[in-house]
Order: sequence, then structure tokens, then C-alpha cells
Amino acid sequence: MSSIDRSQEVGVTRSYEIRTYGCQMNVHDSERLAGLLEDAGYVRAPEGSDGDADVVVFNTCAVRENADNRLYGNLGHLAPKKAKRPGMQIAVGGCLAQKDRDTIVKKAPWVDVVFGTHNIGKLPVLLERARVQEEAQVEIAESLEAFPSTLPTRRESAYAAWVSISVGCNNTCTFCIVPALRGKEKDRRPGDILAEVEALVGEGVSEITLLGQNVNAYGSDIGDREAFSKLLRACGNIEGLERVRFTSPHPRDFTDDVIAAMAETPNVMPQLHMPLQSGSDSVLKAMRRSYRQERYLGIIEKVRSAIPHAAITTDIIVGFPGETEEDFEQTLHVVREARFAQAFTFQYSKRPGTPAAEMENQIPKEVVQARYERLVALQEEISWEENKKQVGRTLELMVAEGEGRKDGATHRLSGRAPDNRLVHFTKPEEDVRPGDVVTVEVTYAAPHHLLAEGPVLEVRRTRAGDAWEKRTAAEAAKPAGVMLGLPKIGVPEPLPAAAGSGCGCG
Repeated sequence: MSSIDRSQEVGVTRSYEIRTYGCQMNVHDSERLAGLLEDAGYVRAPEGSDGDADVVVFNTCAVRENADNRLYGNLGHLAPKKAKRPGMQIAVGGCLAQKDRDTIVKKAPWVDVVFGTHNIGKLPVLLERARVQEEAQVEIAESLEAFPSTLPTRRESAYAAWVSISVGCNNTCTFCIVPALRGKEKDRRPGDILAEVEALVGEGVSEITLLGQNVNAYGSDIGDREAFSKLLRACGNIEGLERVRFTSPHPRDFTDDVIAAMAETPNVMPQLHMPLQSGSDSVLKAMRRSYRQERYLGIIEKVRSAIPHAAITTDIIVGFPGETEEDFEQTLHVVREARFAQAFTFQYSKRPGTPAAEMENQIPKEVVQARYERLVALQEEISWEENKKQVGRTLELMVAEGEGRKDGATHRLSGRAPDNRLVHFTKPEEDVRPGDVVTVEVTYAAPHHLLAEGPVLEVRRTRAGDAWEKRTAAEAAKPAGVMLGLPKIGVPEPLPAAAGSGCGCG
């Protein structure tokens, strides 16, 4: 049976699978791609399908090392599956698609659709066009056609959600290709953002993460330098919204009014992820980062003065071209002074298309590795010391789904503290659902998590827990093979330290 015949067969429901790589922007874009496909009548393939869906979509990243090799390896793995399954389609989107365009189809001619970061809304149309015309469709928009939050979205969590406030970036960091792929910053109107947040809260969401490539630069496109702090304060007035987070801010745009808004808005959480990248002023200059060590540490001091229990995390690149031992020691100095709760560390590697890739004095791999190991060892020590200070504290945790890989064996559940620390706690006798809130006392600290081994002090059932329960019941009732599942990707919480918090370009 031909692909045209199969796709037109009455009663056939086509399944889809989305594979996401890269930063939080890509994760949220994948939620939109899922919403678009389900709006077009597709259903999510069962978890673990491994390429057995009718449509497999790769949402790619161009920032990670060897991103293209990884993509072509995965595409090669699917080629024989597609050859055996008439009607199967493969689509490639995201930053690597925006960058490589026609190259993807040349290297992998079995790909049906290539689309960019600016036109994700076209995916269902492009899939249908490829099916009808029986040839690959490559469509890369050069600029944003419509703000993507206007698209249907299939949220991966019933209790926590991303909310984009801007797309694109106006910075010119020499190690980063993102501005070339996602374009100049475009801000959403505050009213549209708040309307989306209110709608999410109405559906049961109790935690939102405001998302932007350079989130605290929000307002530069609409001509209001205090727009971000005003947005934080406005979120504080939304009844039922318990937790507000944001990622990732740039030190250049971190102003006193933002710190005041964080400190004075009760539902803005005492947590800050602010990329450092390097502690050396000369390296920061070579990176075209528009701040220096003194400015960065000054922000940390102001945040800690206003919010004493704030947990501060960061991104650091080791081995940038020209980095000397003295430069690296400056990074270690900032780490000691800032006392980060966590640091997401990256070994510098060349990214084609970036100015840094053409710089002289590229650092030998073995030197980068040695410095990286020294940095990780120092940060592990600091993380553990900072976590030990949490022992004895009573914390309110939002119960999380899929956070504790050993929870089943240890009879524990896991949750996030207000400062976003991960806490594993003893499972209470009464039913507790993701999105509910428990009160516990911390009894033990490890470098990357806390334990509350005593009994749970209080359980508060929430609308977010109700929403999770309702959604889970609805999905469990779907026929076998159409189960949408609740994949663990996409809930806005930090990745493990070894993996990094995003693309490292914040």
C-alpha cells in the first residue's frame, strides 16, 4: 500500500514521537509541536516507542558539541525502519535545521520535512504537503511569523509550566550561535503573558517558569526598562499561583528593581540561575560578555542581602580560547566567593559559525579536561557545604513527578523546595500526588540533593494535585496504543549538574 493510500485509509490514527535536544526553549517548543500534531489529529506514541511512530520529529540543538553527528546517527538508525514502513515520515526542526537547511536532506534523503525555529507552526502542513507531493519539504523562515505561544500547546506537566515572555537574543557572545538562529529579541505584550498565566492557573497549574533566551532583558523590544520587574510583581497578584521562577537572566540586565521585585513578591521563589561563564575579566571581554567580575559578585551580594536564603546557580565555560592559568584561577576565585548551590559546567568546544571558533590560542583538550575536573571538584565541595546548612530546616516541598530515580526502592517521594533544591522524603501513609505540597524537616545533605527521613509534618492537597490526578485518569482511560503518557522531559526543573542547565549561552 502506498504512503498516500495508507494515510487516507479511513479510521487510521497516525501516531507521533518527538525527540528533543538542547535548552529549555527547545523543550517548550516541543510542547507546542505536540499540541500542533494533536490538534491535527495525531496521537502520541506509547513511551519507549523508539522510532516506531508514524511521524518522528527531531527538535534539534546547534549549540551542543557534535550535535550534527548525533542527529545524523539517529536519522541513520531510522532509515531501515522507514524503508519497512510505508507512510512513515521523519521531520527535523530546531536550531540545527535553521543552520544547516538543505544539508540535512542531502545527507539524509529519507527525511520528509525540514523546518526552522521561526515556523514551527507549519509542521502539520509540511507533513501533509510532503505526503501528497512525495518529496521532501524544506521551509526555513528568516524571521518570526507569529509569537509561538499563540500555537496549540500540549503541556508535559499538569502542575508546572513554561511561559515564554520573549524569543531571540540581542547579545553577540563570541561562543554562541543562538542569536543567528533565533533572531533578535521579540517581546510579548505583558497582557498576553499574564492572560496565559491566568489560564494555566485556571487549569490547575501552580508553578510557572518565565522563559526567555535573555529573560531579564524583557522590555527592550517594547521600550520599558522596568518591564521585567513589573511582570514579576504582576504575577504576584494572580490568585492560585504559588510559585514563580525565571530563566535565564543576563548579568548585564540584572537591575536593582528586579532584585526588589524578587524580594517583595511572595510567590517569586528565592532562587536565581545567572550564568557567569568565566571569572576572568579578559576572558569575559573576549567572550563579549558585557560585565566583569566585580559587577557579577556585586549582583550576588545584593541578592543575598535582599533574599538571605536564595539558592544561586550558574553556568561556567572552561577552556575558552586564550584562557590562561591565571584566568582560570579567577574563575575559581568567583566560585569560592559566590558559593553557588550548583554550577553547570561546560568544556569549551568549537561551534561552527561562531567567532570563537576562529580565535587563536585554542586550549589543548588535556588542559581543558584538567581544569574542568578541578572546577567540578571545588564546586562539589561547596555544593555539599551549602546543602549541609539546610539540615534541620523545615521546608515546604512541591511534590514532583519522576525526580527520584530510586524512590520506588527506597519508599520515598521527591519534591522541590522553594529554592528549587531537590528533596527526597519519606512517603506518608496518606495519598500524595505530584503538585501537592508537603512540609518536612531536612535530616541529611548530599552535594546534589537533601533527605527528609522523618515523618512528613503536613500534607496539603492542592488544585495542582487535582489537575494531575484528573489528567492521569483521563490518559489511563485511553485505548491501548493511544496512551499519551506523561514523559519526564519538559517539567521546568534543573537538569543534573553534569548535563548543564541549558545551552550554556545565557
